[in-house]
Amino acid sequence: MTAGAGVQATIGFGANLVAVPVLAILVPGAVPATATMMALPLALAMAARESDHVDWPGVRWLMVGRLPGTAVGAVIVATVATSTLSVVTGVGVLIAVAVSAASLTVPLTPPAIAATGLASGTLGTATSIGGPPLALLYQHHEGRILRSTLAVTIGIGTVVSLAGLLVAREVAGWQVVLAAALLPGTVAGFLCGRVVSGRVDGRWLRPAVLGFASLSALVAIARGLG
Repeated sequence: MTAGAGVQATIGFGANLVAVPVLAILVPGAVPATATMMALPLALAMAARESDHVDWPGVRWLMVGRLPGTAVGAVIVATVATSTLSVVTGVGVLIAVAVSAASLTVPLTPPAIAATGLASGTLGTATSIGGPPLALLYQHHEGRILRSTLAVTIGIGTVVSLAGLLVAREVAGWQVVLAAALLPGTVAGFLCGRVVSGRVDGRWLRPAVLGFASLSALVAIARGLG
């Protein structure tokens, strides 16, 4: 959790990518409920740290797409093999990274932002990899804008996901206790990220975003093929 929270506090996403595979091996029953609960305090802390830099119009349009995307992701989980979906997701993210590396940028128009929110909500619900589309959309922005906007979007999305899990009775008391026990690791990672983020901002931020998005894609592909 310290490593995952540190990555997310630095570049805006990545905590679940680092922590969830380990959690799934050690305590399979903790996924997705505990993993979802752990995401919320980190998102809230990041949003509060750089609240003056949130792109609120962008957040609104992201949520326009993310909410239906969550429903789409749930339907996909019920109808498509997880392995197939992981591979497709990974390939899609790699294509997005290649387009971004070629310096082709997506304009921040309402339709483009809403479409990114739809992709993030769908992928996040279906594969737990919802951060890369958001990060790629904001990769050319100042680090504080990228991190704070992603934090608010992820925070709201996490609340929606938790509500769905509660309605489905997929949250148990021991999962809440485990999330609380892992909270110190999240706090430590957040504090480390505060130190590192200032050094990554500027010319290092975009390569870091593209590199970690590529890593998330490769992990998704490996998970599907494995």
